[in-house]
Order: sequence, then structure tokens, then C-alpha cells
Amino acid sequence: MYVIDKTKPVSERMALSVMNRYKPEQVKWHYEHGLALQSIYMVGEKTGNSEYGRWVKAMYDTKIRADGTIGQYREDEYNLDMINPGKTLFRLYRDFGEEQYRAAIETLRGQLRRHPRTSGGGFWHKKIYPYQMWLDGLYMQGPFYAQYAAEYGTASDFEDITGQFILMEAKAADKETGLLYHAWDESKAQPWAHPDTGCSPHFWGRAMGWYSMALIDVLDFIPSDAAHHKQREDLRGIAKRLAEGILCFQDKQCGLWHQVLNKGGFEKNYLETSASAMFVYFLLKGIRTGVLSKEAVKGAALAAYRGLLEQKITEDPSGELHLSGICAVAGLGGNPYRDGSFEYYVGEPVVADDFKGVGPFILASLEREETE
Repeated sequence: MYVIDKTKPVSERMALSVMNRYKPEQVKWHYEHGLALQSIYMVGEKTGNSEYGRWVKAMYDTKIRADGTIGQYREDEYNLDMINPGKTLFRLYRDFGEEQYRAAIETLRGQLRRHPRTSGGGFWHKKIYPYQMWLDGLYMQGPFYAQYAAEYGTASDFEDITGQFILMEAKAADKETGLLYHAWDESKAQPWAHPDTGCSPHFWGRAMGWYSMALIDVLDFIPSDAAHHKQREDLRGIAKRLAEGILCFQDKQCGLWHQVLNKGGFEKNYLETSASAMFVYFLLKGIRTGVLSKEAVKGAALAAYRGLLEQKITEDPSGELHLSGICAVAGLGGNPYRDGSFEYYVGEPVVADDFKGVGPFILASLEREETE
């Protein structure tokens, strides 16, 4: 058990809380596990304490084989969610130099080379969801793909990466609200798809959160030279428009955001933790990296972080932190069928300590701790 020092920053206390609750054999090759492990590794980078990285490494070593194949991973599923855990492989290879990590990076990049696409070049979210792009998918593959391009790829990779965001905004953005619908079906075959636009019917908070984090993280890797100026400016423009839309629907009393973003006054809608944490991360990192205006977004971002601390964080007698108010899961299609209705989104279970909330909360806390 790790002793949790209450004088340490919240990011460390939450990371240690997770580390006390999980053992290596419990980790899955899954997008939400990858998100939490990435955030804990970043705590180690910030503090200079290698214990965090060694703990994450122990988790990954239960899944990564010597030849770069990955336990619980199948390329032929063509599932973008399975790319997300690969982001920490770059850190593991940099810090430990073990070749299985480099080989596993190539395993995942190989999937993207063969991944099915829409007619405009957008990755399908999964093979089982043909012709569909989901906001979630931009986060699942975007930062991984961008880091690969920066370290091992070619200039055309950055064009492809940027094009994914441009296409998603073109197809899913709502001009009236500035928000993006959860998903777009090019075929318009799904019952949830609008017959004219192909878009799903609502603005789900966490989907927008995934998209916002994807944008701000991908910008870390696009070169700032003249050759990539247009790509950077395209993404910066999308990020600014996104921030404007998000801030319009922030709850003015507590600073958080609702499960269905533009339906704050509707019965059963609730202030949802994971989306709120993702937006805090996006806004504060956007300020730190110069993508967003400090004057325009800082107050709102800090208010949201205070809201998370005051309304969603509790501490147990051992000193471990717990995070409540997290939508367990939401998607579209499948069996049983998820129709994307308002009733569907607000009816999904709400849970505590889910990695889809804890990971972004640690990332948001790291950014908050860097903010003057």
C-alpha cells in the first residue's frame, strides 16, 4: 500500500489512490485503462518520482509480449478504442528502452494503415460500426497517430491527422450552438442518424470532452515550422470555436457541465464529472500552450475545477480520494440498441472512481497545478 500524504498535490493523491486499488493482473488493454495509466505516468514525470512509471510499466508488462503483440488486442476488430492505450508505449520505450514497446507501437500503427475509412478519409469508429465517425475516436487514435508521425512518420501523416478533425467538424458541428453531435453516419443507415445530415440527435458531454482533449494533445506533436503552419492553424481554429461553444453551456452556479450539454434545465439531466474534467484539461492546457486566450477562458476553467473538488471529490479514512458522478458508458447502436435519445443518455448508470473520469481528473489537476 502506498501512503497518501495529504499535503501533496491532488494529482498525486488521486494517482496514489488508484495505485492502491489495482494490481497488474487487473489491467486490461482498453481505452479507459490506458487513459488512467497515462495520467499516472505523467504524475511521475511532473514529480520526478520514478515509482509512478515503474507501477505503470508493471501494468503494461502483463500485456506486451516480446514480439510486440498485445494481449487482449485484435487488429481485425478495427476498433479505434484499442489504439488509445498505445500512447504510453512511447514513454515506456523512451524511459526503459525495451524493444517490445517499440514493436507494439508498430503493431498499432499497422492497424491505422489498414483501418476502414469513410469516403472522405475519416476512420470508422469500429468495424462493427461501418461508415460512422464518433467524436470519441478522434481521441482514441489522434494523439497516438500524431506522436508516431512526429517520431517515426512522414509529412503526409500530419495532413491525414488534421483532415480527420476538419472532416468531423464539417459533418458534426451545429452552427447554432457551436457544439458537435456525438457521431456521424455517412451511410445514414442507422436509426439514430438524421436522414439529412447523418448526425446523432444530441450533444453528449463526454464525447465533446474526448474531442477537446484530442485537439489539444495532437497540437503537441505537429511541428511549428512553416511547412506545417496551415495544419496547426486549422486545429487551433477548431479548438477556439470549440471552447466558445463549450463555455456557452457551462453551469454558472457550480462551473460544471451537464451530461447532455445543452439541456441543463431538463429533468434527469445531471452535472457529469468526466466531461467536466476533460473540459478543464482542455481549457487550462489551451491557455498554457497559447492556443486559447487566458482572459477568455481562465476564470471558467478554474471555476469548473473548484466545482469538481467541492461537489465530486470525497476522501475516505485512509486518505484515498474518490470521484463520483461519472457516466458509466454511453454509445450508439449495438445490441441492445442505443438510440442516442435524451432519455438514453440520462438513463445510463452513474458510477464512482471510473477511469474515464479519474484519468481526466488527474490530467486536469496537473494542469491546474501548473496554473498561476
